[in-house]
Amino acid sequence: MAQVQWFPGHMKKAERMMQDALRLVDVVCEVVDGRIPQSSRNPDLDGIIAGRKPRLLIFNRSDQADPSVTAQWRAYYKAQGVPFLECDALSGRGVKQLPAALRALRPKPGPMRAMVAGVPNVGKSTFINKVSGRKTAAVSDRPGVTRGKQWIAVDGQLELLDTPGILWPKFDDPAVGERLAFTGAVKDEVLDPEELAAKLLVTLRDLYPKAVTERYKIELDPAAQGWQLLEACARKRGFLMAGGHVDTQRMAAVLLDEFRGGKLGRISLERP
Repeated sequence: MAQVQWFPGHMKKAERMMQDALRLVDVVCEVVDGRIPQSSRNPDLDGIIAGRKPRLLIFNRSDQADPSVTAQWRAYYKAQGVPFLECDALSGRGVKQLPAALRALRPKPGPMRAMVAGVPNVGKSTFINKVSGRKTAAVSDRPGVTRGKQWIAVDGQLELLDTPGILWPKFDDPAVGERLAFTGAVKDEVLDPEELAAKLLVTLRDLYPKAVTERYKIELDPAAQGWQLLEACARKRGFLMAGGHVDTQRMAAVLLDEFRGGKLGRISLERP
């Protein structure tokens, strides 16, 4: 995948805002996408927090992730002593456990403030709205909606600080960038959707072949390239243009939308 410029100025500004806001909070909630829990952790957060505040790792979208793989991640982080909370912000499963999990990190009595941080489009604002029980944070399925900091009162004892999603300037591992693009953390406008969809089909063929064959009714040739799989899916869906050419652009949009919406089943793209 070609290198793209996707680190806009507001992300650098957001990093500085988070550093300044750390002095106002007691703990940090780092929200990750449960389907790509390692790739959706911003390594720059380590430098920003740098042991200054305790941190709770929040596995969001766990209802879309493969439960057997999530169990491996749970054991992995437990062995490392990393505080961990599994939840699904859309359904609300697990979010009510947040106050108790935060209290365990800062047991002293009194009101508590927590910063909610993470890369774009991992569901931070949806998580905050579910925890607070009302729609207070701006929500979208596109990255980059939250730009400034927002304080949201959960109750008289807990306040959450919603922060913009921030990526980091350069991916050392191209596969990390691809996984973030698959889930929508990188804006679709800066990538070729057909190339991205082709790569996703190859990844799914290797990890969850049954999900592809059941959803798109195609034969999975282990030697086929991604664009050939994309064409096969487009033909099966009847996405044809004048002259019998297949509309792979339309198929790419459908595939990415269906994957991100969980329509291919519970899928995890990386293991500990």
